[in-house]
Amino acid sequence: MPGSDIAKTEGRKKKSTGPDKALFDRELASLTPALRWREWMNRVEAVIFASATPVDRATLARVVGQECNIDLIIDDIRDELRGRPFDLVAVAGGWHHRTKSAYAPAIRASGTTTQPMVGFNQQEAIVLIAIGYYQPVTRGELSTMFGKEVSRDTIAGLRQAKLITSGPRSPTPGAPYTYVTTPVFLSTFGFDTLRDLPDIEMLEDSGLLNRKRVADDTNMMETGPSEDDEDD
Repeated sequence: MPGSDIAKTEGRKKKSTGPDKALFDRELASLTPALRWREWMNRVEAVIFASATPVDRATLARVVGQECNIDLIIDDIRDELRGRPFDLVAVAGGWHHRTKSAYAPAIRASGTTTQPMVGFNQQEAIVLIAIGYYQPVTRGELSTMFGKEVSRDTIAGLRQAKLITSGPRSPTPGAPYTYVTTPVFLSTFGFDTLRDLPDIEMLEDSGLLNRKRVADDTNMMETGPSEDDEDD
C-alpha cells in the first residue's frame, strides 16, 4: 500500500539522519566568534594533553571547524602558557605537552615518577646519532665510520626501542638494508624534523664521526684498493 511505502521511506530517512544529528559538532555555528575560538582552543589543548604521543594536524582538525587555523590556535594556547611550567612543543610532525627544561631539577628532586625515557649505553647512543645524520645508512657503513664493527645487537636494541627501522636497500654490492630513524626518535629527543638535529661539525670535531673514512671506503669499493692501501 502507498501509505505503508511512505512510512517505510520515512523510517529509512530517520535512520539515515539520526546518526548525523549525533555527529560531533565541529563548526559550533551557534556560538559567537569569540566563544567559538575559545572552545576550539580548549578542544585542541585537551586532545594534546590527553595524548601520550605527539598529535598531528590531521588529528586536531577533527575537533575544530573547517575555517579554524590550527597554527593560530597553537600560538594562542602557547601565549597563555608563557607563565606556566609546561608548553606545547612541535615534535615529530605534531604537538605535545612537555615540561619546560627549567623545571627538570625540581621534578628530579621531587622523586615523582615520570614517563620513562629510553635508556642507552654509550655505543647505542653514538650509533643512533650517526644513523640520524647519515640515514639511510647500512651497518657496514656505520662500522666504517667508527673504525670497528657495529654489532647486530646494537642495531636490534635500537629497533626494539622503535627508534630506527629498515630503510631502502643500499645500491652497494649485496644490496644490504639501510637504517633510518622513526617518528619515535624525533619525539624522544624533542625534534620536529631532522633539520632540527645539532650541527654535525661538532660531532666530527669531537672525533665521534668520520665522514672522510666513509667516503674513502666507498671509493675503494668502486675503484678497487690502491697500491698504498694494499701496503697498509
